[in-house]
Amino acid sequence: MARTESRHPRLGLATSFRPKLWIIALVAALFAAGNAQSEAVKIGLLREGALTGPIYIAKDKGYFVAEGLNCDIVKFDSAVPVSVAVVSGDIDVAVTGLSAGFYKLASQGSLRIIAGYGREAPSFHALAIVASKSAYEGGLTSPSALAGHSVAITQIGGPSHYSLGLLAEKYHFDIKSMQVLPLQSNPNSATAVIGGRADAGIIAGRYILPAIAMGDAKLIAWIGDEVPWQLGAVIASAKALRDRPTMIAAFLRAYRKGVRDYHDAFTGPGEQRKDGPSADAILQIMAKNTGDAVELLETSIGYIDAEARLDSADIGRQIAWYKSQNLLSGDISLNDLLISSP
Repeated sequence: MARTESRHPRLGLATSFRPKLWIIALVAALFAAGNAQSEAVKIGLLREGALTGPIYIAKDKGYFVAEGLNCDIVKFDSAVPVSVAVVSGDIDVAVTGLSAGFYKLASQGSLRIIAGYGREAPSFHALAIVASKSAYEGGLTSPSALAGHSVAITQIGGPSHYSLGLLAEKYHFDIKSMQVLPLQSNPNSATAVIGGRADAGIIAGRYILPAIAMGDAKLIAWIGDEVPWQLGAVIASAKALRDRPTMIAAFLRAYRKGVRDYHDAFTGPGEQRKDGPSADAILQIMAKNTGDAVELLETSIGYIDAEARLDSADIGRQIAWYKSQNLLSGDISLNDLLISSP
């Protein structure tokens, strides 16, 4: 079959792919009306505060119900287990950080990216680079000084690990010169920095900002200001795309409405962080669903593109970096990871 090229008007991606029946079914379903009967869908997401906003907004405002979906939200503490849960069928779709584990499973044909999610972007606050009090007093006051220190991350091959790799490239130090501590969750990483077991950490803001406010840890910088990248994506299993295209299409319609509401609440001219008229109402929705205080959420807002588009160039860069760290092997095509839909 001839190879064709399609440009996704929402994702902003030009992808070459071999058309498959499940892709055709999904494209058709995206134009279809919502289901008349409620359909159950399990949505996986990370316990990362503000960036989960679009899902909670879509649920709270009835966007999922309007599409005929009855949503059950399943929460995770780190990105790697999310991909495993999607492949196993424990959850149907997920909004999650990208990881080596995701790319490994996707390379086997098990997973696909169906839309964009959070990005690290200037002026927005998702992942923080922090130092312990003693390390900060000893001179660890900027990302360029990380070489030779111990750094807490969630998992090898996860978003915080990749962020550390980007910092190493930017500031020309060898990541092997550091003691990288994979502590499995953001709360564990925060505890290690606060207690001085780690000199530094790359930690989701909501987990470390209270300690910074109390002086128990020191903020060095935000990843988005230092090394912008495509932090996460909406993913689904190839099986779900093949067997339940109508559900996936309905989910995407509702999700994009939630994304637009989130974006407009917190993004101003030039795609810079700025509260809009709806910010207070959206913060209240997120606080109710995450259990985080409004004040904490407001200081840790991450960026999401208004149309849920992906930075496809960075997806390719991630694949190359994970291969360079021997965390990924074999031929992995960017086009094979993405699906195209109207």
